[in-house]
Amino acid sequence: MPATDRSLELARAAAHAAADKLATTIVGIDVSEQLAITDVFVIASAETERQVGAIVDEVEDSLRALGSKPVRREGQRDGRWVLIDFGDIVVHVQHDEEREFYELERLWKDCPEVDLGAVGTEQGGR
Repeated sequence: MPATDRSLELARAAAHAAADKLATTIVGIDVSEQLAITDVFVIASAETERQVGAIVDEVEDSLRALGSKPVRREGQRDGRWVLIDFGDIVVHVQHDEEREFYELERLWKDCPEVDLGAVGTEQGGR
């Protein structure tokens, strides 16, 4: 079953929030067929730890305005890779170096991309 409309709405809002804080690359992956726990991964990257934190704050604020609170947040202390679990979607905000090293898009390459409609997003970038 593909991602729900609500999941897509939240993913697009997260992508726009990340773009507002100048995330360098933003990708959405529909993982609903592979994972029972969430529908969409949003992956965004930043050049510095400080920028990672700013993106995380903006994403949380934007999704909170849509009535979605984070269930869990991990990695905030180091500021290199922060995972924010909103239930319907999971947002990964990574430092550029972590993004390049872990290559989450490659790991989930069999899943369809989601058009996030935000500046800084890539279509067909995997």
